[in-house]
Amino acid sequence: MTVSSAIGRALLLALCTLLLAACGARVDLLGAVPEDEANEVLAALLRADITAGKTSGKEGMVGVQVASEQVGRALQVLRDNGLPRERFAGMGQVFKKEGLISSPLEERARYIFALSQELSGTLSRIDGVLAARVHVVLPERGAAGEPGVPSTAAVFIKHQDGYNLEIIQPQIRRLVTNSIPGLTADRVSVVFVPAHARAPEPAAAAAALARVWGFEVAPGAAAGLATLLWLLAALLVLALGALAYGLWSFVLQPQRRAPGAAAVPARPA
Repeated sequence: MTVSSAIGRALLLALCTLLLAACGARVDLLGAVPEDEANEVLAALLRADITAGKTSGKEGMVGVQVASEQVGRALQVLRDNGLPRERFAGMGQVFKKEGLISSPLEERARYIFALSQELSGTLSRIDGVLAARVHVVLPERGAAGEPGVPSTAAVFIKHQDGYNLEIIQPQIRRLVTNSIPGLTADRVSVVFVPAHARAPEPAAAAAALARVWGFEVAPGAAAGLATLLWLLAALLVLALGALAYGLWSFVLQPQRRAPGAAAVPARPA
């Protein structure tokens, strides 16, 4: 192996290492989720200036990845936007045929749970809603000579700040009333709670920056930037060494050999 080929291989190895270091580490923020849910998460992250991307999964599911140094901010953005959406069980999932005979009390409990899940899932589809809960109490017959307990429902809705859902409160009451047997509108209570996003702290964010060779970067990116800069420096040294070797091999050394080659002794006649 010649010196020039060894230097060329060293340069190629350094370049490959440099390219690998330039590709920042990415971590999975979400695993296997449906495509529409991943798109919603991706849109929220991009609006917050967080670099994110989707990865393909099995059975049509996809994942969402972000840079390792942005995981904390990404989780806060998802929390502020109520993402990923909670998955509610439907009637078909609650009342699966399992081959066992359920008691009337168990069937009643499952029916109440299924009603709550169905209504919560419907209300969570309203624009601006981050979380929705519906608590249902079905009517019960009283003992002999005592009045029964009527149906009641309590609705809790947490929504994004800036959405005025009070204007659709009558529609929400009507939806819940028509979904539960024996329920009247005056027995439905609706509570709206706005979510307040945590304000950023510029001073704390600036104080958390790390300095690498005069550059201010996030602490999570400091190690990667330092490695990248050292590799650049090593690559520059190798390039200068290769240039010096080429200059010596193809310029200086031939010039030294030229006078000796010219002074060839003449053969006697």
